[in-house]
Amino acid sequence: MVMDTSQWHLGVVKPETNISYIGVYTTMSKEDVHQRLDGATEITLSVKGRNSGKEIPRPVWFVHEGNTLYLLPVQGSDTNWYKNMLAGSVLKVSLDGMETYAKGKPITDGDGVEGVVRKFRDKYGEGDVKKYYSKFDVAVEVLL
Repeated sequence: MVMDTSQWHLGVVKPETNISYIGVYTTMSKEDVHQRLDGATEITLSVKGRNSGKEIPRPVWFVHEGNTLYLLPVQGSDTNWYKNMLAGSVLKVSLDGMETYAKGKPITDGDGVEGVVRKFRDKYGEGDVKKYYSKFDVAVEVLL
């Protein structure tokens, strides 16, 4: 079977299937998705709870560069959504009607984490990052 991928704008991995690439959840082009991310300050990040099994959405800050989203858990490795991700939960990223599923890649080395912290300070300001973030031992990379 040959699939017509001309209308696919954003690859997604749906967690309850073994399909690694499925159709679009949005009619926006990939360029529109990236433009929307560039103009946003917050996304909704959903993970499946490692104990409850329920989807847990929460607003999070992010930095978007190229095909990558960088996330910084507010309580570092103690943050529940980060623990849920490590337990195997797929991340659902939502913004203004756009949804995509992706695996998060933990960043645990000091230089890598510091690089993401710098990106957050550049985007949101040093004062707000200091005000809302209490532990800087991990970050997350999400490939779109």
